Amino acid sequence: MAPTIPSSLSPQICILASSDLTELLEKAALPTLPHILQSFSPLPQVTTRTTTLVSTPHTSFHLRFSDLIEVEEACREDEEQRAIRTIDWMTARIGKRCAKWVQDVELSGDKETLRTPWWDELRRCSEGDFVPSRTESWNHPVAVILAVSTLAPNPLAAITALHARSLQFPTWVDTNFLRYTLIIHPHNSPLSDEEATALFNAVKKQFGLHSYLLPLKLPKTPPPPIPVPALLPRLPSPPTSDAPSQPNPSSPTSHNGFTNATIINTLRMEDPDIQQTARFTREFLVMSLIPWMEKCVVEWNENFSSTRRLPSRLFSSTRRLFGSQSSSPAPPSSTASSAAASRSSISSINGSLTVPSQQRRLAEFSTILGDYKLAITVWEALRKESKGGSDVLPLLLAPGPTVPLHAQTALSSIYQNMADLPPHAQLRALSHAVRWECGIASQDFLSNMLEGERWLVWAASNSEEAPSALLLAQAALLSVKKRAWRRAALWYVLAANRLEKCGIKPLTMYFLRKAQDIYQIKPPKELSPSFWDSEGKSPNVSEGLEEILSGIEHPLGRLLYTTGDLAGAVKLFLKLLRGSSAFSNAGLPMLGDGSLKVPGNDKVYLDDFKVAYNYWKSTDPEYASSADLRIPITLCVTKQSKLRFPGDTSNGDTDIWASRQDAWTTFSKGQGSKATIAPSGKVSTDELFWMDLAMLNPLDAEINLTNVTLVITATDPSTSALPDDFVEVETIKEITLGPKASISVPIALKSKRPVNLSVTHAKYDFLGQLPILESLASRGRRLHDTALQRQQPTYAPDVLMQVKVVPSDHKLDVRSVDGAGPLVLLQGQNKSTTLWLTNSGTYPINEVWMVSGADDEIWMGSEEIFDKSTTVTEIIQSSNSLKPADPHRISLGAPDESRVLQPGEHVELPFIIHAETAGGHELCLLFIFREDDSHPFHSTKLALSYEVAALFDLSISAEPSQAPDRAYVLDIDITNTSPTASIDITQVTTVSPQWSCHSLTKVSGTLGSLQSSRILLGASPWLEGTGCAETSSYVAKKLDGVLKGAEVDSAAPPTIDIHCDHISESSSKRSIKSEPAATFIHSGRRKHVSRDLTQVHSYISTTSHPSIFPLYNPAALDIVVFWEIPSQRISGHLNVYGITLGAGHAALEDILEDADNAKTKRSMYAETRRENREILDAIRGSDWNTEMNPITVSLKDLGAKVHDFDSGPCRVPVEFQLRNHSLQLPAKYTLKLNGSKSTDSTDLAHLPPPYLGRLTFRGTISPSELVNVQPHLWITRPGSYSLSGWSLETEISIPSRNGDSNGRIKRYLQEPSTEDIISVLVCNTQRSSDK
Repeated sequence: MAPTIPSSLSPQICILASSDLTELLEKAALPTLPHILQSFSPLPQVTTRTTTLVSTPHTSFHLRFSDLIEVEEACREDEEQRAIRTIDWMTARIGKRCAKWVQDVELSGDKETLRTPWWDELRRCSEGDFVPSRTESWNHPVAVILAVSTLAPNPLAAITALHARSLQFPTWVDTNFLRYTLIIHPHNSPLSDEEATALFNAVKKQFGLHSYLLPLKLPKTPPPPIPVPALLPRLPSPPTSDAPSQPNPSSPTSHNGFTNATIINTLRMEDPDIQQTARFTREFLVMSLIPWMEKCVVEWNENFSSTRRLPSRLFSSTRRLFGSQSSSPAPPSSTASSAAASRSSISSINGSLTVPSQQRRLAEFSTILGDYKLAITVWEALRKESKGGSDVLPLLLAPGPTVPLHAQTALSSIYQNMADLPPHAQLRALSHAVRWECGIASQDFLSNMLEGERWLVWAASNSEEAPSALLLAQAALLSVKKRAWRRAALWYVLAANRLEKCGIKPLTMYFLRKAQDIYQIKPPKELSPSFWDSEGKSPNVSEGLEEILSGIEHPLGRLLYTTGDLAGAVKLFLKLLRGSSAFSNAGLPMLGDGSLKVPGNDKVYLDDFKVAYNYWKSTDPEYASSADLRIPITLCVTKQSKLRFPGDTSNGDTDIWASRQDAWTTFSKGQGSKATIAPSGKVSTDELFWMDLAMLNPLDAEINLTNVTLVITATDPSTSALPDDFVEVETIKEITLGPKASISVPIALKSKRPVNLSVTHAKYDFLGQLPILESLASRGRRLHDTALQRQQPTYAPDVLMQVKVVPSDHKLDVRSVDGAGPLVLLQGQNKSTTLWLTNSGTYPINEVWMVSGADDEIWMGSEEIFDKSTTVTEIIQSSNSLKPADPHRISLGAPDESRVLQPGEHVELPFIIHAETAGGHELCLLFIFREDDSHPFHSTKLALSYEVAALFDLSISAEPSQAPDRAYVLDIDITNTSPTASIDITQVTTVSPQWSCHSLTKVSGTLGSLQSSRILLGASPWLEGTGCAETSSYVAKKLDGVLKGAEVDSAAPPTIDIHCDHISESSSKRSIKSEPAATFIHSGRRKHVSRDLTQVHSYISTTSHPSIFPLYNPAALDIVVFWEIPSQRISGHLNVYGITLGAGHAALEDILEDADNAKTKRSMYAETRRENREILDAIRGSDWNTEMNPITVSLKDLGAKVHDFDSGPCRVPVEFQLRNHSLQLPAKYTLKLNGSKSTDSTDLAHLPPPYLGRLTFRGTISPSELVNVQPHLWITRPGSYSLSGWSLETEISIPSRNGDSNGRIKRYLQEPSTEDIISVLVCNTQRSSDK
């Protein structure tokens, strides 16, 4: 298929008409001669010949006719100034007509088309350029027609004058053109037909055969107008400074009817005149112009071919030495200018240009004549020489991968090194883009091979003018045809942004709407249907495009507001308030604290919405109030919102109350009672409850909400009254939500009658202006009952938050007298407070029980906790059980519990709370009450929040002691962390089943703010108590059953005696024998042990811990530190746990070995085996299976010895102290001394010890006893001798658990440490005296 050459590449014919001819046409109501002849272009069925004499048919052949004087004047105008006027002219034409175009296109429904009115207008304006250019020669005249009429006084003289007139073209315009003479002979001419023929013959004889006699009738009365093809618009002439601007008579923008684009172009000519004119036009083309151009092509091709032969250096040298090439003259023509004999090459676009080269004219002529094979060859040669051609080759070549490269090269040669594109460069790029879009077939231009829409974007570059914007819009339209949605939307947005700067609002809004519509097209998501179900997302929801859509809709909304469409602007601004998704935060910069620095525009959107909505309400309040406006976001978080009732915990944990009821049920069954707890509603009549409405601001801007309330419905069909009649709902006047902030808004409710209520909606005024009703329903559960429900996601009806309001017949109101705020305690403080119990029901209350948590440390009563004691030691028998305390029955005032709390009466309940863990806590108490034994129990709740402020930092460590009166030294480090308070440490009490302590330093003292103190205690074994051996056996038996998989029985651990030592400077000690004190000590110890067991033995159920583990480990030692702040009359105590003393002997090793070697009840599942292994490891590493070398070695420091070595060697005794830290078993030891093995290569400062005499010592040490071993050193010379080179072997015989002789023997080896070297220094007395 032959290429289609755009009309802008057709030959340009300049016409110079005489004045008499101009007057003749004006009297005949005809336009100028160029416009008349242009109406007959293109000419159909024209045939040309190639250089190989092959005929090339043309279905149509375009000619462009221009007025020579206009062309000359246009050439004299500055090129940059003309480019500026051209761009402004195009912009003005488009801006003036775009509103009607957009209206027509929208009425037509955006039919499938590759042309739009604004693109056609831009294309016609670009193709209408007729001014010769410095950078290309397509607009250079190919022929000049000299036209006269026979009405002239002397027609021959007029013709001679026209031929003699010199052309006013610049030097860079090609003057090699055809001169043609046209004589118009009207019927009213003074010359007869014979005289006119004689004139014609004379002209042919004098000026050549390129002449024509055109007879026309041209009646005085103009005939009716006849439609002819519309003319291309042309830039009007520039206005002169001395004359007002006049419309160009040859421009289609003039006042003549035939030039207006909205009026049909017509000619007032009769049919004979039309036929005569058409005959002349064809004869001019076929008989003169084409033959002349073909002759030029043949001769220029000879010159071109001769320069391309024998390209090697050898033949070039031969040609230079033995002959020369004569340049062929220009094609002979009687009217051709001799100035075209030589051509110079084309320079760059910014430099000056001489006459176009003959090679370029050859390429252009061959392209016009259809000799495409020759044209491609010549254009390729020009391209390789960087003389152009890349802009034309895409029109001639078949689609291929090199064609886009030609287009890119053509545009890069225009835009090279230009940050700010000059107007003439923009017009050149526009001209190239228009030619490519028109000259290349649509299917090829849109193919994936060429991707011609990208060429238009390249041509638009970064120019901000209207033509470049329309290039982007056309590229977007072509991308839509290719279904490249995202690319098309992007280019529409870019085009709209540039048009907005030009002030063309109709097209700007149209392009923004197109981009908005395109982004609504959802691309296919080829994912498994189960993906959406598993992720809980809808396949119809597009994420990640919110910011892009906002960038489109926001300027569109502002344009709607400025053009008066207030409703559309308000709806768009409201739509922009959608918030940002998670995708939009990807890749954003991070702040120093790790949070995202999100640059949002939500504040701008909010401000625009408020301005537009307020103005809309002021201008049309009825329409604004009746419009159904809704915000696209939901501020209420339904899943986080909750109903809160009196007595609920602050975190809404319902498991706490369930555990309290379970504890009561267990206790009640243990007491043999069959009374049950009657089910009750969450709230009673005339009782306040709250809706904690969780609200989240998804916008990056502050939001104000007013009149925030709830919509309540009654779900009880027996109630016919409206909820507003008996339900009071609080209304919050104003709420401010910060950017991305979330808050919980408590809204109080109260019902005056029993009813079932549902919370359906939240109601508020958005920004204090727009009423919003937001649903609080949650989606129902996923249904899986039928096969269809399992295949297609089906959900149950939406779930509403409901509350049952019950009558207040049985109601006990429990409140704290300290108010609604949280209590504030210091760490370890014993805080006294009071509860107020009121019978708010209609029936009396005879029995009240209180159920507390297992870890709550409270005592019901107001008496002093710690009694005074004069003794320094106390022995307490502990139940040794981890079982939580039983529910406490509250006395209503009578000693025999016979008092009845009548309706309206109240009773005060004092109690003491103790807490040692800093932070926020909540005391959850469940009260169980009933009228009498014949009625069921009812329940009420109390959640009392309290804060514990940190006061102390306590740490304790233990080390073996070298003193004979104590086995260990305890170091207690106490730090006052309070920044203001001074604290008195009044007493330290140690609590242990097997250890007794005494002070080594002063205990009492005042700790100032942020000060520390150390207390040293000596610990010695205490073996007079009972229950230690039984406790160890109990644990071993229970754990043996656990490892064997046996059911754990509920047998309680044996009781155990606890030895308490009170260490204080005061003569009056604080006793812990009283019931409140013992309760606090017991509950604190139980909390510590329970938490430790939960972490260590995670695979053993916490409910079975009290049946397996006791409260005290016999080796444990607890410390109670008593303190007070006299200035504030505050006192308390702190417990320190986690210290075990003495040597253990792996008491559970036998049962662990049996469990490892057991062959029964082994599971094939790896998970079960792993759990069993973790249970074994936890028991092996627990405090009940500790193991250590029972004997510790300590050497007495000998200091420095002085001896006179002149009298002989020195004998130095060394004392080894061996202590058995085992409380049950004796230990055999073997101490071996070998001084030769004590040499350490790294210890160069000490000499090895020279032991003398007995080197091996053996013996047995009873439990908790110590022995001294005294070897000797034989020192022969002064020096420093290390006391190393010894080893201690220990042997322990552990009896079997069954009492047989198959016990276990444990052996240990101990050697001196290389880090702590003990030495003795021996000096010579003679040397000392010399010094």
